[in-house]
Amino acid sequence: MRILFLSHYFPPEVNAPASRTFEHCKQWVNKGHEVTVVTCAPNHPQGVIYDGYQNRFYQREETNGMRVLRLWTYVTANKGLLKRTLNYISYMISAIVAAPFLSNVDIVISTSPQFFNGLAGFVVSRLKRIPWVLEIRDLWPESILAVGAFNNKTVIKVLQYLELFAYKNADQIISVTDSFKTYMIEKGIDGNKIQVIKNGVDLNFYNINTNNQSKTLRILQKDKNDIHEINLEGKFVASYVGTHGMAHHLETVLEAANLLRDQTDILFLLVGDGAERDNLLKKKQEMQLDNVIMLEQQPKTMMPQLWQVSDVSMVLLKKSALFKTVIPSKIFESLAMKKPVILGVQGESQKIIEAANAGICIAPENHQQLANAVVSLYNSPALINEYSENGRLHVETYFDRKKLAKQYIEILEKVVALKSCKDHKVVYK
Repeated sequence: MRILFLSHYFPPEVNAPASRTFEHCKQWVNKGHEVTVVTCAPNHPQGVIYDGYQNRFYQREETNGMRVLRLWTYVTANKGLLKRTLNYISYMISAIVAAPFLSNVDIVISTSPQFFNGLAGFVVSRLKRIPWVLEIRDLWPESILAVGAFNNKTVIKVLQYLELFAYKNADQIISVTDSFKTYMIEKGIDGNKIQVIKNGVDLNFYNINTNNQSKTLRILQKDKNDIHEINLEGKFVASYVGTHGMAHHLETVLEAANLLRDQTDILFLLVGDGAERDNLLKKKQEMQLDNVIMLEQQPKTMMPQLWQVSDVSMVLLKKSALFKTVIPSKIFESLAMKKPVILGVQGESQKIIEAANAGICIAPENHQQLANAVVSLYNSPALINEYSENGRLHVETYFDRKKLAKQYIEILEKVVALKSCKDHKVVYK
């Protein structure tokens, strides 16, 4: 099968959509399918083009057997609504303009958010006369409303209309959570065309090396050729690795660290970038938190090492009814690396941690509960070991990316087969 995948984000970017797209496509190529990914020059989240790339009209490369086409977009940092919207729309336009020049394919997948990337799949499918699969990784525009990033009622109504238009016109919808499927059914979408393929983890990549228990981080400093070593020996490290955005309310970590500033063996490690990172850095300095280390976003190759030096993983989101429907992908990476999770997210995510018996669930934005959970695990190596083994077993059983990619491709094959039957149907009088 020849698959065209539209994704605004793709490696070497390290966010969740980039990883999900890459890992699924890699598995499909390994099974003999042809995959073309249409994306842009890597620049997330700072809006700075990565070394070795240019923001040209058209660039082509190959990676792991995939054809990757990078198109021009208006590049900007992951902050500021207007500029980001221009970034999103420019990608949609570039993908639509490029579509007629792409080789023949059997199916197009577009992933949302960002939302305009999702809509690009509709136009491309009509231009190339192929079925369209819409992947929903987050509810949009609901997600930006939940964090208070936008409140123009007229524009919101237009976006909600487009959201419903996309759901109705997709030949197949792939949802990353059961809650998203329920939401769409309540919007009047036929549940039979919605399948759930949750996020997962590449168990070969995230595989703890029991022979290497070093607590020294070796970070390649940007714009320098030297390696910066961070010695965490003797420290109990609670880590948050991921986007520092409005949705995550990482002030909770700083406030918990402030409560535990006299516990000199406990250290909080924040790794990543995002719209709120500068504010968090400023607050850390104002609070004089010597027990918090904040590192910039690291390449994907560093992720296993970051988890290796960590003792527990913190997965946090802002308090919002909408976030009860999401499942942060870092949950699966943490569990695969045998790191217990302190989860500040309710709903579907909480059910996963409870089913796995692999961590402690706290109320969102509750720094006292976060501090208590960290201390509880610090004082109980036996509990950490129990949660660690449970977590790894759970993701091996239910969230192995290879198994999920196989389920995904079986759905795509059915969509293509159904389209082919409709195209060749003979009507007898």
